[in-house]
Amino acid sequence: MAVVTMTEYGALPAVQITAADGAQATVSLFGAHLLSWKTADGQERLFVSSRTPLDGSKAIRGGVPVIFPQFNVRGPGLRHGFARVSTWRLSGSGGDGGRSFLEFSLDQNDLPPEHAQAWPHAFALTLRFTLHGDALDAEFKVANTGAQAFAFGVALHTYYDVGQLAATSISGLQHQQYTDHHLNTLTQEHPALHFTEKHDRLYKSTPALTLNTANATLRLEQQGFSEWVVWNPGQADAAALVDLADDEYLRFVCIEPARIDQQPLEAGASWTGQHKICV
Repeated sequence: MAVVTMTEYGALPAVQITAADGAQATVSLFGAHLLSWKTADGQERLFVSSRTPLDGSKAIRGGVPVIFPQFNVRGPGLRHGFARVSTWRLSGSGGDGGRSFLEFSLDQNDLPPEHAQAWPHAFALTLRFTLHGDALDAEFKVANTGAQAFAFGVALHTYYDVGQLAATSISGLQHQQYTDHHLNTLTQEHPALHFTEKHDRLYKSTPALTLNTANATLRLEQQGFSEWVVWNPGQADAAALVDLADDEYLRFVCIEPARIDQQPLEAGASWTGQHKICV
């Protein structure tokens, strides 16, 4: 049986679930933000910056920030949207058959006035994290509960703890087209992507990627999303981030399933994106 407990992460109210095999996940109600995922061997798989505020004053640097309803500045609203700085509700939890889950919900009635006025649509978000064996599944559902269509972008901005950036690579992207941070459109020729400088790349979705690190190999899959975003700030950009220690860029890589351009969702319709991570 899974054990679910209310806890705190920094000063943030959080929920922790421990599966029967010992695997564990901790999710903050602030942002429905997955802050920790430990497999049954006790190994932490996610990175959280030592410098990030954990009091709800700003978005958390690390874990899995939930990007909605816009990616970065690709829209008229708050950069990366309001979902990651809103307080969600724990709407479900449990476990059976070797699967343990936490489910979180957010709708327009949960938003503070400044966000509700800036994005005046009726909606319902549901985010479910499921542990099973050495795998974590994330399912993100967006429902339009209003009478008018709205457009949205979305991403699960996952920070992986890779231990040593120099020993890290991503395979599964050879011959794939990508756009870099200079807005150049290029094709990756090498079998594996290595990290020797800043990377901010947008790849068209592929069924699966493999993240190779010094201490693990992870398989990443997605459905419903349309892109992969691969990001590491590199030395210079890391030094400019106040919520990241100067050398912490050497410990993580972000690989996120995304749908970066805002696309319409008709009244009464819903969209679902799924992300599976398997060690």
